[in-house]
Amino acid sequence: MRIEDVETMVLSVPTRRTIADSHNVLDRFEMVVARVHSDEGISGTGFTLTVGTGGSVIREAMEAYLKKPLLGQDPFNVKQIWNDMYWGETHWIGRAGATIMGMAALDTAIWDLMAKAVEKPLWKLLGGCRTEVPAYNTDGGWLSWSEEELISDMTRMIEEGFQGVKMKIGQKDPWADLRRVENVRRKLGSQVRLMVDVNQKWDLHTAMVFGKKLEEYDIFWLEEPLHPDDIKGHAKLARELNPPIALGEHVYNKYAFRDYMEQGAVEIVQVDVTRVGGVTEFLTVAALADSYNLPISPHAGDLMQVHQHLVCAVPNALFLEYIPWGLDLFVAPVVVRDGYLQAPQEPGASTDIKEDMIRKYRV
Repeated sequence: MRIEDVETMVLSVPTRRTIADSHNVLDRFEMVVARVHSDEGISGTGFTLTVGTGGSVIREAMEAYLKKPLLGQDPFNVKQIWNDMYWGETHWIGRAGATIMGMAALDTAIWDLMAKAVEKPLWKLLGGCRTEVPAYNTDGGWLSWSEEELISDMTRMIEEGFQGVKMKIGQKDPWADLRRVENVRRKLGSQVRLMVDVNQKWDLHTAMVFGKKLEEYDIFWLEEPLHPDDIKGHAKLARELNPPIALGEHVYNKYAFRDYMEQGAVEIVQVDVTRVGGVTEFLTVAALADSYNLPISPHAGDLMQVHQHLVCAVPNALFLEYIPWGLDLFVAPVVVRDGYLQAPQEPGASTDIKEDMIRKYRV
């Protein structure tokens, strides 16, 4: 089998309503899609995600530079292809951000193609570990929700069986955040897993002060409290605070993850297949986390489609993050039953997008 063509595109897809975290307000997201076609008539699909803009930059990197190392290659030499992309023409202009995200789409497409070629779901190709994984829901916790909407959505999600819920904080007034968390905890009760996500908004002083105050509300984890490059600051927080520090959606390679782990600066590893260069590097980071006895709970930049396979294939998966924005896009969307992901059975990585959705949203 040989790769004979690579097709790329950008889709602009609406969210179900306007959402906000501490940095972004958006009503659309962009999917940068890669389709890898083989000479045996089998194709694989991969994609990465942006929060509304920047997809054209990623696609340009893929078209101009990143897809060249794939052409004519055997897709089952995926690790060699990954290295050829990484050390290729984009290495000197960016080893994170747009280039590594473009690699993620292409690498995932190759894994999808391989799984289809052997007629197995990706998680079985990788060596299955489990057939269901608990899911927590993020889609009820946006800062753009009123407190009443927040509590109503989160209560409904727990009643639907989700094993936890996550809310956004990081407003200009941290006391307002604290009151919001207090009221949510009071309404949900003490037995519900409640995650809190700052989206990098705090400095170290604010995180130390208000992270301590959050301990009173039994936070299951504190997510991205600081800038993602501040390993030392996160290490100090991890030593001083009771809630585990969760991060990883803006960490782009195994070396940065290694440094976080070595310094005890992360306790829940949120590696994202769309940000870390695809399935190939994701597996390396997951294995590294396992060697430190750390769980992974992937950030849902893939709209759950690829991560559902990966959490079923590694031994240290804690949760699948559930954000249902893209369920209508995919031929085989994620299935969560009674709060648990059900391992997919269709061959591939569950990344095939419906043709009518491509026609509708293609830029």
